[in-house]
Amino acid sequence: MYTLIYLSETKILRNSLNLVSKAVLVTAINTNEKTKRYVAQSLGSKILGCKTVSIITIGKITNFLVLIIIIKLLRLCSDKKFIFALKYDDKNMSDGIVIIPTYNEIENIESIIREVFSLHKTFHILIVDDNSPDKTADKVFELQTEFPDKLFLAKRAKKAGLGTAYVHGFKLALKNNYEYIFEMDADFSHNPNDLEKLYDACHSNGADLAIGSRYVTGVNVVNWPLSRVLLSYFASVYVRMITGMKIMDATAGFICYRREVLEKINLDKIKFIGYAFQIEMKYRAFAKNFNIQEVPVIFTDRTKGQSKMSGSIIKEAIFGVITLRFKKFLNRL
Repeated sequence: MYTLIYLSETKILRNSLNLVSKAVLVTAINTNEKTKRYVAQSLGSKILGCKTVSIITIGKITNFLVLIIIIKLLRLCSDKKFIFALKYDDKNMSDGIVIIPTYNEIENIESIIREVFSLHKTFHILIVDDNSPDKTADKVFELQTEFPDKLFLAKRAKKAGLGTAYVHGFKLALKNNYEYIFEMDADFSHNPNDLEKLYDACHSNGADLAIGSRYVTGVNVVNWPLSRVLLSYFASVYVRMITGMKIMDATAGFICYRREVLEKINLDKIKFIGYAFQIEMKYRAFAKNFNIQEVPVIFTDRTKGQSKMSGSIIKEAIFGVITLRFKKFLNRL
């Protein structure tokens, strides 16, 4: 990977930014020595005593020929010569963040965090904890000293539902410029190894929203009682009938979103807080014609901690689907 650095004594011509997709421009006029030293240390390079420092950082340029072409184009746009590239591989950098809502997950939280961080692909993690009585947040806070640049914690005052936890996490992820934003449970029902499959679906295979699907290739569920399997499977049948979506696993909660999906969906209009939230997010993406792909995964029921499923959650999902369809019919979705 290469980072392109541009140092000049004048402001960079803004037209040159059009040559570079998704560039980030940072300009410090009359930069003092302390700032120059800070920038130099951050870049692992030496600032050349310029009065004005203009820096373009372009992540993930892996093709050296493309890098040379961009440098030549930038030089044509300016008479300044201090343009160079740094090759780097920052293992703490990531374009993806995994949001994990928690409530009383002390038995699982450390293991799931370490499992995600052991993957070949680097992911960041955001834990959204609803003030768990079992001190889940305290364990996360402790682990942040070991993973200071990759593990983040948002602690809320009280239990407020799955949907609001994810919306809170989505807003933080968008604010911090992540390109790929994931939903995942803390209890290992979602295999962390499948994060890379979901990432590849969005990053390489054209998906805007990738679903870790239990039912796209049959029924891939382990350790659930038959009654729970039937409830989940026919819930998706019901959703397909009402909404017209062709998604086999409409209630799945193992998801990767491209940031554009969450930017286009009005997150402040999300109403459901239980598992109906999962249906609502898919339906809003479907209504905006995003490319939704299902990636087969194996779902394994939790072995530690307690399920959050309840009768009120099921009721919300049953009537919520009808509400969503009615709103779309009235063009009020």
